[in-house]
Order: sequence, then structure tokens, then C-alpha cells
Amino acid sequence: MILELRQVEKRFGGVRAVDGVSFAMNEGEFAALIGPNGAGKSTLLALTAAALRCDAGSIRFAGAPLGATPAQCAQLGIGRTFQSAQVFTSMTLRENVLLALAARDRSSLAISQPLWPDTRAPGAAVASAADELLARVGLRAHTSRAASEIAYPDAKRLELAIALAGRPRLLLMDEPTAGMAAAERLALMDLVRALATQSRMSVLFTEHSMDAVFGYAQRVLVMARGKLIADGAPDAVRRDAAAQSAYFGAPA
Repeated sequence: MILELRQVEKRFGGVRAVDGVSFAMNEGEFAALIGPNGAGKSTLLALTAAALRCDAGSIRFAGAPLGATPAQCAQLGIGRTFQSAQVFTSMTLRENVLLALAARDRSSLAISQPLWPDTRAPGAAVASAADELLARVGLRAHTSRAASEIAYPDAKRLELAIALAGRPRLLLMDEPTAGMAAAERLALMDLVRALATQSRMSVLFTEHSMDAVFGYAQRVLVMARGKLIADGAPDAVRRDAAAQSAYFGAPA
């Protein structure tokens, strides 16, 4: 078991954004978290990354209590990507990944001066590690380009490389294919699934694109009004009456 949530709650004023949610994930599991807008999906991911604190309940990662801060969670092995790609547009792709490598292991940058601007000419081993990560996500040809110059799908791939720099055991992805055309969505999901399989990385992603959900997830969790209302194999969830009523439309 890599992740366990027990009766997790998060309130914003009188609104229960997450209301008594419990589930567990195993190592290597590839799961989708779906639901209508306002269901609590993004809030749940933020709680799992310690960007927000639970008002009640508990979250455990790899058998231990969740870290208290996002930085601690990253060190434990939780990576995260966002609805809009979070990259440093003024830096090159290589520099973006170098910064992520430095955050993971400050000693990996064999320098004695502050991080910038000295790491613009990093050691060969560190630069090679950054370039290898970019190659894994299909961006080797763009390592020296500024992140501001690349297309949006490539920015999402860069964000994925940044997340992978932390060697995550669990990757949280909030609407990874938002704003992409169909072919781009499937290409990104193919990439994520392949990377997860290679490293036995667990993945929990939110998504509104049903081709991405039912084409890739081994398991689908459905939220509505802060509650987890369905959880199971994709075909079983598709037939679930509560899930149909809340998200797919009324049962036939």
C-alpha cells in the first residue's frame, strides 16, 4: 500500500469540499479521480500533497503519516503536476529540470556558490541527468530552448519531467490533458502510463476527458459534493447507478 486516506475532511467556511473520504492505493496502481466541477477532486489532491491541511481524518504515505509540507512530501516521494503547467518560462528546459534536481538533492549540484547563476554551467553528470529526463518525455531536441517558446503540450511534458526529477513513488496529476487536442491527450497519457509501468510508480489523476479516463485508468474513483460515491474497475464504475446519476447522466 502506497497511499491511505481515512475519513479525510476539508472545509472552507460552511462548505465541505472533501467530506469523509477514505480509500487506499497500492504501489504501481494507475487510478483516475473524476466527478463534476466542484466535486472536491483538486482539493483532495492538494491535501494529499500537503498543500492544504486536513480538518479531520488522516493521510498516510508508504505506511507513515504524510509530510507536513509540500517540500516534505516531495522528499518522501510524492510528485505533482497542475491543471496549468507550472514551469519557469524565463529559463531553458534544461534549467527547469536542473532546478528540480537541485530541490531533490542539493548535493547533486557540485557547486559552492548560490544556485543561480552558477548552475547555468553545471557539471557534466548533472546536465546529463537533466537531459536524460527531458529525453524520457520526448523533449531532448529542445533542451536549450526557453520554456516560453515551446507549445503547450510540450510545456505539460516539461512539467512532467520536473515532477520525475524528484523520483516520485506517487504522482498526482490534476487534469493533465486539459486544453489538449485528442491526439495530444492520448500521446501524453501513453507517455505517463509507460513511465509509470517502467518504475512501478503509482499515479492518481483527475480528468474530464473520458477517453483518457477509460482508456488508461485501471481504477476509477468518483466524487460528488465532496464525497466518494463510487470506486472500482472502469467498467463497473461506468455501470454504477450513483456514478451515472452524478456524472454520466441518469441510468438508461
